[in-house]
Amino acid sequence: MHANQLEITPNLVEHLIRTQFPSWSGYEIRPVPSHGTVNALFRIEGSAPSDEVWTSGREQTPSPGSTFVARFPLQPGDPVQVRRELEDEMGAARRLHAISPYPTPRPIALGEPGDGYPLPWAVYTWLDGTTAYDADVAGSVGFAEDLARFVLALRAEPTEGRVFTGSWRGGVLTSQDEYVADGLERSRGMIDVDALARLWSVLRETPRTEPDVWTHRDLMPGNLLAADGWLAGVIDVGTFTVSDPAMDLQPAWNLLDPTARAAFRTALGSDDAEWARGMGWSFAQAIGCLWYYVETNPVMSRTAHHTLTALLTVS
Repeated sequence: MHANQLEITPNLVEHLIRTQFPSWSGYEIRPVPSHGTVNALFRIEGSAPSDEVWTSGREQTPSPGSTFVARFPLQPGDPVQVRRELEDEMGAARRLHAISPYPTPRPIALGEPGDGYPLPWAVYTWLDGTTAYDADVAGSVGFAEDLARFVLALRAEPTEGRVFTGSWRGGVLTSQDEYVADGLERSRGMIDVDALARLWSVLRETPRTEPDVWTHRDLMPGNLLAADGWLAGVIDVGTFTVSDPAMDLQPAWNLLDPTARAAFRTALGSDDAEWARGMGWSFAQAIGCLWYYVETNPVMSRTAHHTLTALLTVS
């Protein structure tokens, strides 16, 4: 999906685990099909329960009989910087795990660079469930209300004075002007970019008075797990931080149909300005994915097209 993407094979993962975490040597390791764009995922599954505990730094986890997921960054980078980013992600995951009313991954261990792979990598607990890409939940009012409960639980956590300081989505919509303009130009022939440009010119000016709150910031269908039509867990939690409350309205347009979308809004209590900013953040995310992943990750590109079409329909 990316230039100079690192090659990560099951044999390489087995070698890294065998040399760095020998108590997991007997575990079954297999690739996890994923529409994600940042990490290659491998499931690590034990076959028999045990009371043995493996400890590394602050992390402690049962050894055989547990199921984990190893996350290997796909793009090259400075190992020191990547380690810092992974440690930050683990910190975010711990905080989210403590406040979420639904299961979220818990960090287990931080792997080191090794033969054949130049970067640190992370291990988290595995969560069972079917991604919303594959579950029939787009029209589920119950699933939409579960999502709202998750978002409201995050918003209720005190920020202790924290404010958004990143360069990614989450601050003010106008920070995305250049990115959106580039995405619109690259998307000609794929969607009605003139109509989208007019929509962006309105959304980007939506006012905001609310303070930053805790947000997941990447509630894509692939990060939402379902079971029996209900929300079963939320994954890919490394982007959890304080930002515009409207950041977590994404599912309204990337997943939910009009009926479930209305239920989501009602449960959240979003006013017109927050709802419009949610449209803006969803727009900014989708317009970059539409063209970039059209060949390398068609599911992401199709989700972006679905999102932008939904935004045009309701605008």
